[in-house]
Amino acid sequence: MDNQDNQHHILSLIVDNEPGVLARIAGLFSGRGFNIESLCVAETTDPAVSRITLVTSGNMAVIEQIKKQLNKLVNVIKVKDFTGSKCVQRELLLIRVKADAQNRAEILRMVDIFRARVVDVGNSSYTIEVTGDEGKVTAFLNLLKPLGIQEVARTGAIAMARDISKEGRNGKN
Repeated sequence: MDNQDNQHHILSLIVDNEPGVLARIAGLFSGRGFNIESLCVAETTDPAVSRITLVTSGNMAVIEQIKKQLNKLVNVIKVKDFTGSKCVQRELLLIRVKADAQNRAEILRMVDIFRARVVDVGNSSYTIEVTGDEGKVTAFLNLLKPLGIQEVARTGAIAMARDISKEGRNGKN
């Protein structure tokens, strides 16, 4: 398979906010040998409804099969595949990096360049928050590796369809 056939897909599911819903979705994936690469679940503005954003990989036939199976689950209200569509996608990374007298200025320059933030300062470390698309988050993580990463927490993707009903800031859709 080439990369076009087997690619990451961001799926957004609107589901009933009830116990067991996530377990049934995870069971569907594991029972059919599909992998969930990242997962985020949160209540929507309606407390009875949650949004599940998950990333999985596969060709279009596999993804179509996953979507059909998800739509058969009673508590799944809607399934949307954001792959190839206009959407806003973000990840959050919290990273604790060794910060000694020799590298503190260098770390702060990287934080500035990536528009990240230092959210905690320890005697020998910085905890940094960075948000962005997968490429930006991965690039920041890779840049800090040589400095001594102590701990990482990463959300995986969350996504939302772009509002195409109005013109964007620059007058284009």
